[in-house]
Amino acid sequence: MEAVFSFLEQHLELTYIVILSIFLGVEVISRVPSVLHTPLMSGANAIHGVVIIGAIIVMGQASDENYLALILGFLAVILGTINVVGGFVVTDRMLEMFKSKKTK
Repeated sequence: MEAVFSFLEQHLELTYIVILSIFLGVEVISRVPSVLHTPLMSGANAIHGVVIIGAIIVMGQASDENYLALILGFLAVILGTINVVGGFVVTDRMLEMFKSKKTK
């Protein structure tokens, strides 16, 4: 626990930025109308490809003994992939709603 407090003390500005970005994100998303929420989120989920690439880079540069970086990188790849696939599935379902129905 002492290591966590030491890290936060050394990186106080970054901690403030992360906390403020969380509050800003919650505020922005809460003001999006429900009609626009699904298309907005499906597009935002596709942006998680950047998270996947970043996690792969972190895992590639981590040493074999750094289990924390390897585990967090692996979890980021798995969760980012699930989010990207989910975003594409939701987008595909929305686009199906607007296609004209074929008559037989």
